[in-house]
Amino acid sequence: MAAADLLVVFLDLILRQIPVVYKKYFNFLFSLRMCNIQAAMIYAATDCSVWFTVAFTFDRCVAICYQRLKTKYCTERIATVILGTVTAVSCSKNIFWYFILTGVHFIDENPRFCGTRNGVVGSPVWGTVAILHYLLTPIVPFVLVLLLNAVTIRHVLVASRARKRLRAPGTGETPRDPEMESRRKSLILLLAISGNFISLWTLFTVNYIWVRLYYLVRGTEFPPSSMQEVAYMLQLLSCCTNTALYAVTQTLFREQLKDIVKYPLTLIRKHTHFRRGPNNPLPGSA
Repeated sequence: MAAADLLVVFLDLILRQIPVVYKKYFNFLFSLRMCNIQAAMIYAATDCSVWFTVAFTFDRCVAICYQRLKTKYCTERIATVILGTVTAVSCSKNIFWYFILTGVHFIDENPRFCGTRNGVVGSPVWGTVAILHYLLTPIVPFVLVLLLNAVTIRHVLVASRARKRLRAPGTGETPRDPEMESRRKSLILLLAISGNFISLWTLFTVNYIWVRLYYLVRGTEFPPSSMQEVAYMLQLLSCCTNTALYAVTQTLFREQLKDIVKYPLTLIRKHTHFRRGPNNPLPGSA
């Protein structure tokens, strides 16, 4: 998820937004007419980011709720297969953007993003493709994440009450339960990532539905441009926070991050010790 989110930030912020702001330094990008390829890559990376979140939610649901299935499903091989499948499907699904979009779209004489080919926007094919695209990302993931979270939370609450009754029958005491503490930590991470995904994508989804109603229902006003800008900003923000959530919630992640920071100092210390040697103490030392 962190890798997919970083790819979205790189493609959609660095390669798309910065050339717009500093266009006089990036005119060569527009002359190469790479907008179609860039659009397909952005949509594919965004799909990967969203569906990796769904896969993570399903993985946590299985690990917490279904112990028998956990031993077969929660393995490195299965994770590799799922990640590879999601990546392949996301890339294949978004190839059509290369053929639908064309050139560079100009707004107020400033290049923003690819425009659509003539006659595409009003065609039934375009409407069907757009609806299916946004149905799969993010409307279906919304539903799946909510259902999986509901199953996980219900299981944790039921298991917590049952374990309390078994571990302290009739005493009213609640002894420390490492298993339930581990499940609570997993649940906190799950809810943080899923809640972040749902809350930051909601305005984007509302904006898209509003736009489709504008084209389908006569008399509907087009959504304000400020709403669209905020929706895109929040959608991009959702691809920047998962790594931070990992750093805050995962003890092992924090320990590995500390090791990365300390690694250069360890190398310098070893190199200094090697050059000094055990029989060559520092000057002035006894």
